[in-house]
Amino acid sequence: MARKKASAGMSSGEKIAGTVFFVIYLVVLPFVTAPLFRMAEMLLGVTISPALENMLYYYLLFAVTLIIFHGYLVRTSRRFADALGDSCKMILVGLVALYGLNELVYRLTNLVMVNHTNLNNTTISAQIDAAPHMTLLIVVFLAPFVEETLFRGLVFGNLRPKSPVVAYVLSCLLFALLHVWQFAVVQQDITYFLLMVQYLVPGLVLAWVYDRTGTLWTSIGLHAAANALSAWSMLV
Repeated sequence: MARKKASAGMSSGEKIAGTVFFVIYLVVLPFVTAPLFRMAEMLLGVTISPALENMLYYYLLFAVTLIIFHGYLVRTSRRFADALGDSCKMILVGLVALYGLNELVYRLTNLVMVNHTNLNNTTISAQIDAAPHMTLLIVVFLAPFVEETLFRGLVFGNLRPKSPVVAYVLSCLLFALLHVWQFAVVQQDITYFLLMVQYLVPGLVLAWVYDRTGTLWTSIGLHAAANALSAWSMLV
């Protein structure tokens, strides 16, 4: 298969607005979301369940992502349609690579960090038990769409033409950081940052399939498939 280098294809407006949104998403929303929902409950005189709160949060992220990046998403969709067969093959290849490498990394980190569990996975498992349908919609569709647009489309896609190494390293590190830093802060234990290693492989493979095909929908599809398999393993 001929390699098609990833291209951000973003306008300057998308880059600026996307960067502002990315910073808010990564370091602000984790702290202000809960207080904002409590304020909404007081003003409306209602009680918002944790499952509904989580769903509303991701619907908002999904909507904002569509608004900011709609032009880029149209362009990357055309590229996906032009090479549909090769893109689908890369999703399958990426899935095999992700699970093979991920299993090795998980086993190694579990040997080193015997007293730490992956709290992100524990949280998702609890959410699936409490509200399976809404949680599955989030982890299989909404979260992959938002995360891939930001980490692969915005970060990796815009850095790739300047420096492939920096693009891979930074997008992988930020993706890993997203999944662990809140738990390190809550637990007041910086050793939780070591769990970032478990997310470096997914970040690397997701960036690689995007880089190989040049369309964001391959990484979205791979991310969705991987999350679906993980969610299924929690249900059975």
